[in-house]
Amino acid sequence: MMKSFHQFIAEAYDKELEGQASRAPGEGGRIRASRKKRDLDKKRVKAVGGGKTAPAADYKPRTDIGANKPRSRSQQQPEKERGTAALSPREAQRKAALERRAAKSGVKTKTADELLSTKKKTVDPKYKPQKASGMTQSEREALTKRGEKKLRDLRLQSTGKSKESELEHPITKKEIARRRKASK
Repeated sequence: MMKSFHQFIAEAYDKELEGQASRAPGEGGRIRASRKKRDLDKKRVKAVGGGKTAPAADYKPRTDIGANKPRSRSQQQPEKERGTAALSPREAQRKAALERRAAKSGVKTKTADELLSTKKKTVDPKYKPQKASGMTQSEREALTKRGEKKLRDLRLQSTGKSKESELEHPITKKEIARRRKASK
């Protein structure tokens, strides 16, 4: 016995998936498979101390995985209500006619999607990201302190004074905090 088209469709498709995309969801509860390709050379690193870095293995999944993102997040929305342009009827008519002529002559005009899409931020081509020092925060602070002390000693030696508190302008963070506390 031959099946009707409707019988075939009813058997072929799962009722639970009806109206949904039939592809399998991606890993970690994603709606689709992840398109991000992780380059092993571009892995994030963290300072481990002693001027050395190690790969940061603490990649956290995004909190909005599995949720459909609203259009308003990916497209710039109109600021005015639709149809309330600042042009007078005659100006609007003239503008539309100019646009029609431009489109007819082959000039590329922007689509609504292009006009509404978010503005791209341009990055200076000469920009180079700062290289990681490989020092931990405590090591960086210790280095700063050593520098401050050296500078303080040089200034005290050149002025002939014995204490930093005698200098007009403090150098170390400790002295700055002490003076701020004393002034209150």
